[in-house]
Amino acid sequence: MKKGFSLMILCISIFSLAQEIKVPFTGHRSFDILEGYSGTGTPHYYLDVKKSGDVHFGYVQVNQASGKETTEEVNAGKYAPDKVIKVVFKKFKETFFVKFDKEKIYLTDEKGNIQNLEGCCSSRESADKDICKCESDLYK
Repeated sequence: MKKGFSLMILCISIFSLAQEIKVPFTGHRSFDILEGYSGTGTPHYYLDVKKSGDVHFGYVQVNQASGKETTEEVNAGKYAPDKVIKVVFKKFKETFFVKFDKEKIYLTDEKGNIQNLEGCCSSRESADKDICKCESDLYK
């Protein structure tokens, strides 16, 4: 009986290890893909990847006119390589799709195609370009 129980525990342990999700990093990373609109303040977006593979997205935005701070954090599901993650922020009724790796995050469409938009250009890039690739470095 003891051998059977020990064998069952061993099998469960091996199965649990096999199910472990390989995430590119764990912890908090900030990013800035889209520029803010005049007067509203640029939202400071971040993602937080847990050891379990859960991915949380959030933002902090301070209205430049009133000084009011708005924050929100949502669980966007589990990480998987090349998976398009749908992020839904309810306060501003904002939905976007992203993919990320160890160093960069990309704004995509539902199918995972990286977007090229006017709002993705930095002030330096906008002098030369009308649209830019929607990507950002991930900052610790």
